[in-house]
Amino acid sequence: MEDIKGKIPYSFIPIIAGPTASGKSSLALEVCRKTGGVIVSSDSMQIYKGMDIGTAKDSREELSEIKHYMTDIVEPGTRFSAADYVNGSLKVISELLDQGILPVICGGTGQYISALYYGIEYGDDTDDIKEAIDRLTKEYMKDGIDKMYERLRKLDPAASEKIHPNNTRRVIRALAISESSDKTFTAKNEASMTGGARYPFKIFMIDHDRSILYDRINKRVDIMLEEGLEEEARALYDRPDIDHGSTCFQAIGYKEFKEYFEGTIDLEKVSYEIKLRSRHYAKRQLTWFRQMGADINYLKPDTSDKNADLVIEQIR
Repeated sequence: MEDIKGKIPYSFIPIIAGPTASGKSSLALEVCRKTGGVIVSSDSMQIYKGMDIGTAKDSREELSEIKHYMTDIVEPGTRFSAADYVNGSLKVISELLDQGILPVICGGTGQYISALYYGIEYGDDTDDIKEAIDRLTKEYMKDGIDKMYERLRKLDPAASEKIHPNNTRRVIRALAISESSDKTFTAKNEASMTGGARYPFKIFMIDHDRSILYDRINKRVDIMLEEGLEEEARALYDRPDIDHGSTCFQAIGYKEFKEYFEGTIDLEKVSYEIKLRSRHYAKRQLTWFRQMGADINYLKPDTSDKNADLVIEQIR
């Protein structure tokens, strides 16, 4: 593990993690303001250009005030793996440290955060795995995810317990690895963690009461709709260059509009589904992070200013 103290006046790089609508972005921005740091996103949907409202990207003012990395880096429809994220974010972190700038990791994608924190190394997929992913993607488009998820449950029970069937991209990848290589997805991940983390990280999470968090989610969805989420989703669906089986169309806040654009449900139903799925997603995020146990530093839902001071104190 690299000692970063000689490059920046801190012993740890902070990871501001947590479920959707928990206030992690506000906290990360305040940490940056107080330290001169910059944001390195760890959100698997904020990587896509043009998907701004539905992925809750920071405002244009905030983006201009604090530099953001690993945000708006690929076009919707582009295949982007956890390996791409790890390789890209580690490169950014290294460059920032060399400039004496504190990277502040912020996001809610547990797979990305775990990869950084535990030092998971992803090698390039073999041709067999790539072919299996393509084959399984076509199978999913034709028959849905249920049968594939059952196959994953039999081949790799540990993976099926961690991966929700709604996370179709991860189900397909895990099954592709298990069916086309000599290791299961779980065994491959365990083998990839032997080197340890490249940098010293500390994870922080605002610990909201569940009912309060769900209320925050509901209110944020209302704001998204007021800000033009429908128009943003329509622009995405109307693009002829993007396959509707792409990962970007599985994002909460976008996939719920499919039936609405087809005229089979109304906007009220869309709002209901986005709120429901966002709450379910938040529950899965909480489960992922709580499985990390003592590795999480929990913060009370106080002001971002107060919590930023606590974060800075603990990373020195």
